[in-house]
Amino acid sequence: MQELWHNIVFILERFTWSSLLDILLVTIFFSFLLYFLRDTEAHVLLRGVVLVVLLIFLLTSLVKLPAFSWLVQMISPAMIVAVPVIFAPEIRRALEKMGTMGKFNWWQSRSQKANLALEETIDSITKAVVQLSERRHGALIVIHRRENLERFYKNGVMLNAEITPQLLLQIFYPNTPLHDGAVIINDNRIVAASCVMPLSNSGVLNSTANRSLGLRHRAAMGISEISDALAIVVSEETGTISIVHRGKLIRGLDGDRLLNNMHTIMAVEQDTSTKGFFGLFKKRKVDEAEEEQSE
Repeated sequence: MQELWHNIVFILERFTWSSLLDILLVTIFFSFLLYFLRDTEAHVLLRGVVLVVLLIFLLTSLVKLPAFSWLVQMISPAMIVAVPVIFAPEIRRALEKMGTMGKFNWWQSRSQKANLALEETIDSITKAVVQLSERRHGALIVIHRRENLERFYKNGVMLNAEITPQLLLQIFYPNTPLHDGAVIINDNRIVAASCVMPLSNSGVLNSTANRSLGLRHRAAMGISEISDALAIVVSEETGTISIVHRGKLIRGLDGDRLLNNMHTIMAVEQDTSTKGFFGLFKKRKVDEAEEEQSE
């Protein structure tokens, strides 16, 4: 214990501004790490790893345990290799998010013509989703926003068609060739149908009150976790309308609430895209709207 106290005094005596900067950089690193791992199973696993590391550090510092210290030294290299393997999906997801952080639309502003086209697209989607819900026809519609979804186009059927409620109803009609999978919408057009989306492995859906959510909801959650896409799901069993954005699921929507949510999310992103670094930690209007709707 006395040796530990001497070590602390030794560190404090040599504490400088560069040491403060060093600590600040480490803090920022772990803040980003926790930010990207939030709402995932890896977040719980990371807390367990940190707890084990702290316990080992205290045991080897406070008490002289030669055999245990030797064991820790032998295992440490293996742990350095094991951590990237265990956290591989989360590391990949974090790198993908970091790669899109620099895509700021400083000079772009939506023209009146583009706003009208977006309004027509949202109205068409809402009309189609309401009818799909009434008929209990399962559907998954993914709206491309800023982050690239091209790799998901290729596993579907390319359409490049104008968006109409009738076309969406036909695509998701049961037992038709294109009803399985997701429709991807980009630039106010249906780019592809029957696209395969990545399934969520965050465990968020398992913690909901209703655990009967199927593959469509998991696919919608999955694409929202790795991109900024907006996903709309219609349950085949209950006809329930859900919306998924940035890993958040809002269920039990009607036509008006769906329309309002889509307007909020599609419009606010343009305003928040120029907030830069500090926008990551400030609650956005779209998040506030989602929380209000989910309550």
